Amino acid sequence: MNIALMREVSQSISECEITNITRRPIDPQEAGRQHENYAQTLRDLGYKIHMIEADEELPDSTFIEDTAVVLDEFAVITHPGASSRRGETRAVSEALSIYRDLEFIGESGTLDGGDVLRIGKTLYVGKSCRSSAVGIINLRDIVQPRGYEVVGVPVTGCLHLKSAVSLVDHRTLLVNPSWVDPSDIEEMELITVDPSEPYGANSLKVNGGLLYSISYPNTRRKLEARGLDVVAIDISELAKAEGNISCCCIPFAL
Repeated sequence: MNIALMREVSQSISECEITNITRRPIDPQEAGRQHENYAQTLRDLGYKIHMIEADEELPDSTFIEDTAVVLDEFAVITHPGASSRRGETRAVSEALSIYRDLEFIGESGTLDGGDVLRIGKTLYVGKSCRSSAVGIINLRDIVQPRGYEVVGVPVTGCLHLKSAVSLVDHRTLLVNPSWVDPSDIEEMELITVDPSEPYGANSLKVNGGLLYSISYPNTRRKLEARGLDVVAIDISELAKAEGNISCCCIPFAL
């Protein structure tokens, strides 16, 4: 069974953290409609949605990816880099404990799940404004005894590593080389974003296709030209909160 852990959109989403983009007004109702369409798209692809209720005191909480790293054997609950987001992990811990044993990054370092790109048994972790060197070391200490390797990757110009690079199939990366050097990640085939679409490197590989934003049509054509089955949806209102496709769910298999 495939599960997608998601969290409803907070009506306070307009109070979200903004780091690398210009703040614009956000319509919570439209963001909620787009989020529900996202969830329905995953249902159509065969996923069971585990939806956590919204919390009006946590405006960023719909971007659930940052709160946990779910591996095959266990899950790691993060310590988010933005202090306003640290309250998000409680409900996520409760939900994930149904499916996985839990480990915790702890308070000595920070780590956002959006900085963690898994390729096989290697976790590439963005050295970003949200994930600290100590947080990366803490993650390594947790996962290394279970056979995983952790590799730190410099990131510039964007919020998270997965803003700059994502895995689109088992041998191919979608990358913005202005924000991350692909040579810092294992050698794979590369698809580079269209220069007019710098935020187009984020995608979500799911069973049945590649979930992608409709906002990057030129890059989407590159993906489809490689034979990838792209499922494009509108998340434009969520993107005003500096979110992208992979931010809105944590998919895993039972």
